[in-house]
Amino acid sequence: MTTLLDIENVSVDYDRHRVLDGVSLAVRTGEILGIIGETGSGKTTLARAVCGLAPVRGGRIRFDGTDLTALRGRALRAWRRTGALQYVFQDPLRALDPQHTVATVVGEGLAVAGQLRPAEIAERVDAALTRVGLDPALRGRTPGQISGGQRQRVLLARALAVSPRLLLCDEPVSALDASNRNHVLRLLAGLRDTAGVTVVVISHDLSSLAGIADRVAVLYGGRLVEHGPIEDVLTAPHHPYTALLAASSPSVRREHPIPAARLRGTGDVAVAAGGCSYAARCPFATDVCATAPELSIVDGDRAVACHHTDAWAARV
Repeated sequence: MTTLLDIENVSVDYDRHRVLDGVSLAVRTGEILGIIGETGSGKTTLARAVCGLAPVRGGRIRFDGTDLTALRGRALRAWRRTGALQYVFQDPLRALDPQHTVATVVGEGLAVAGQLRPAEIAERVDAALTRVGLDPALRGRTPGQISGGQRQRVLLARALAVSPRLLLCDEPVSALDASNRNHVLRLLAGLRDTAGVTVVVISHDLSSLAGIADRVAVLYGGRLVEHGPIEDVLTAPHHPYTALLAASSPSVRREHPIPAARLRGTGDVAVAAGGCSYAARCPFATDVCATAPELSIVDGDRAVACHHTDAWAARV
């Protein structure tokens, strides 16, 4: 597969606090990539940086060869109007204008592009709503007149209306019940399989990713600690933090041989600035962890940032 999105050594700071620290990750054309990690790990910040909504202090972000971090002014606005990259926000209530109708919200990107007549926009809006499992009759309602699950799917319909090449979905099923969750997950898988759309799904729910993602990237403390094919990563993790996530998830822990309790550290390990971001919580940390590990390729399509890699598993 070719690389559609190339994130190279990206760092993001807020108020002198480093939120992302040198993250490098390639997203391949036509795949679903899951990004997992606990709250505060930098998942949403990474997605916002890709969209130009977070201040990139270092590194480069390239979309199909175009350096997005170098775009400014008119060039940036022109690129955004292509609709090639779409972001589905986590909180639909805050992401939707309460005074706009569903039709206005879903058709906004098409209207901004200025290439279609109103009747054509209306057709595309109805098609997008139908695609996400919503009745086009909802087009005249405002966000406050529909349910939380419907609002989540309106956000997805807005993204799909402009026929994107890449979808960034931030917790796309967190507000949905089981039935609607499965519908959206099947929809995302179908976009990959039938339309060739590349999808990045940010989630803390491993069960949502396990059935649809091709690969997974694990973030901790603003750093990428492991990535690779999702089945391999979740069933045979190389990083102790990934192992803890897998062992703590009801959907995948039955495949994991190490109990979660044996993967939790005491949290009282002193870590020098510039050391491994996970060392303070890691029960396998040693003196060498005072230096931050580099992300290294292991097993062909997998990479891990850990000084001990698989040696920690032998000590459990």
